[in-house]
Amino acid sequence: MSLLDYVMIIVRVAFSAFVPLCFIAVCVWMERRGAGFFQDRSGPNRADIFGFRAAGLVQNAADGIKLFFKEDIISDHIKHKFFFVLAPLIVFFCAVISFGVVPFADTLVLGGKSYIMQGIPMETGILWFLAIAGFSVYGIILAGWSSSNKYGILGSLRSAAQVISYEIPMGLAVVSLLVVYGTINLSEMAQFQGQLLFGFIPMWGAVLQPLGLVIFVIAAFAECNRTPFDLAEGESEIVAGFHVEYSAMKFAVFFMGEYVAMFASSAIIVTLFFGGYQIPFLATATLISIAKPVAFLLMVGLPVGMYFFAGWIRRSNVSHYERENDPRVFEANVYIKCFWGLVVIIELVLLAILLCQAGGAMAHIFVALLQICTFLVKVTMMIFVYIWVRWTLPRFRYDQLQKLGWQVLLPLALLNIFITSAIVVALS
Repeated sequence: MSLLDYVMIIVRVAFSAFVPLCFIAVCVWMERRGAGFFQDRSGPNRADIFGFRAAGLVQNAADGIKLFFKEDIISDHIKHKFFFVLAPLIVFFCAVISFGVVPFADTLVLGGKSYIMQGIPMETGILWFLAIAGFSVYGIILAGWSSSNKYGILGSLRSAAQVISYEIPMGLAVVSLLVVYGTINLSEMAQFQGQLLFGFIPMWGAVLQPLGLVIFVIAAFAECNRTPFDLAEGESEIVAGFHVEYSAMKFAVFFMGEYVAMFASSAIIVTLFFGGYQIPFLATATLISIAKPVAFLLMVGLPVGMYFFAGWIRRSNVSHYERENDPRVFEANVYIKCFWGLVVIIELVLLAILLCQAGGAMAHIFVALLQICTFLVKVTMMIFVYIWVRWTLPRFRYDQLQKLGWQVLLPLALLNIFITSAIVVALS
């Protein structure tokens, strides 16, 4: 193996491991700011470091430090301490490695070699995701059972029944996609969605399988234990459910696992139904051929966008009353200078792309970076949908949850398979 091979392995694994972890802070920040927005109140805006609030991101650091130094209590009535400690680790690591098979860019060609942009490149990508996502429920079941607490056991039982109820329609929704795509390889699915239907409609899964999208998204909400499917931790009924006995960092690991799972499920939804890394109407080959014009447009548009973004920061980052030497104005000016510095660096990179040979290695790397940014933007938008639903809908009753899974989603998923198969056979 050459040095480039080792570098690409490190880059792919690092992206698949560290990006979900970094998105924990982003998800928590979006959750709090989103809750404030939907409830017409201020979000986190008080915690600061030397006056810098970072739009509420400092609150995440404060919570992390608090949980890290908080006393870690394991009650004497807990008999299975090993499994009690193991449970949050199962939930967290299953969430992290489930993202490993998701492609975040098209196959990168450098030096005549092709590099699949996945942390764990494998042919059976979607099966890996479904298996690992289903396995994470063992952590919840183990947590409730090992807690020796009736509320914990009730929460774990609810979680087990919920996963069984919603994994079936989720799997059947995937079967409909497999009929359309003709493959179980996630990279090939994403490449398929780079085509155009009738010459002007992106062949995304959401266009080809709208009913499958609805079924899969609802089942994904249930798999992640997100509202309105958070029956396993229903505070109003079972105190906190499966994690009622957890404190300090063990509770934080559960908390982080939920957000990593939300990121991973958003990534798989984007990959299956919204084109993955594909930019609408611009397939990879097209982007490589027009890399220089795209880089020029970005060079022109980025400073303009930054100018308006800086104006928004100045308008939003002021105190609500007159203050001499307003610290928020000083904070805003520091942020604006940092962002302009980042813009200058990006402009230099774009200039280098313009000066390089057309269709060369720099063009391929530039297109891969564009696709990674596109992928992360789509995933962030899907995460916002998770947050939007949480702060809009109330929690279901347990009988409503089961009825939706078995009497609504399951028949619809089976019907979708029959209709899809009939159309595919007729068109073939």
